[in-house]
Amino acid sequence: MDQVTVIGAGTMGRGIAQAASMAGYRVVLSDVSVEALASGIAAIRTHLEKGVALGKVAPGEDERILGRIRTDSDSGSAVDGSFLVIEAVPEDLDLKKRVFARVEPRALADAVFATNTSALPVTEIGATTRRPERFVGMHFFNPAHIMKLLEVVRSDATSDATLRTALEVGGRMGKECIVVRDVPGFATSRLGVLLGLEAMRMVEQGVASARDIDSAMTLGYKHPVGPLKLSDMVGLDVRLSIAEHLHRSLGSEAFRPPEILKKLVGAGSLGRKTGRGFYEWPEEGDSQG
Repeated sequence: MDQVTVIGAGTMGRGIAQAASMAGYRVVLSDVSVEALASGIAAIRTHLEKGVALGKVAPGEDERILGRIRTDSDSGSAVDGSFLVIEAVPEDLDLKKRVFARVEPRALADAVFATNTSALPVTEIGATTRRPERFVGMHFFNPAHIMKLLEVVRSDATSDATLRTALEVGGRMGKECIVVRDVPGFATSRLGVLLGLEAMRMVEQGVASARDIDSAMTLGYKHPVGPLKLSDMVGLDVRLSIAEHLHRSLGSEAFRPPEILKKLVGAGSLGRKTGRGFYEWPEEGDSQG
């Protein structure tokens, strides 16, 4: 039980793969895009080199960590021999279901399946498989190789053994795990999105600038990053999708997406990944705004 497969080589997938390898697991990073896989490995290498330079990763350990990660563009063969398969594709319910339908025939019969969704229904995704009792939510936070929190989401069918596996893996990765029921938004997204949406309404109403609203939360409430900058970092399109899902699921007006969010997304200003959102994001990653 030492091989983990991560499906999806985007920002979250590559971070989870790095965290798993740093914990000593052999890792298969899978994506349909060969370019995404190459980019993912390059990003992991950059993170590790930075860690060595800062004294956080021992010299030589970076190559050992990279050596435990291999890539595979075929998600079927990528799950061969893995005791845990973590899906980290975009927040699209049908896409996530298709991923598990594709890999299940090749996965070990006793393998645990986990979805990295931040808000989508874990029970519904797991019900599309023949192993709902071996299905769990493992919600990592960006950057996954650094952030300490792991939100473990127990579906209506998740067994005690599956929950223990998720918690053991999280602990070995050095994460502080919390366990939540499978309710819309879980704990973190429900609270985090609500705060972000209200901050957006405040900008929309001219209460204060994005920078000053964020400063109020970082300096006054000791949040490590303000809700608007965090929204930019997560991706405004992702924030919009989650807000729409929570608005439909909970029926609360508090989650109705504000017009400023819909306009920014409509204009292609999605935050850090496009260089503009509530802040300007130069390529080096320092915000100006």
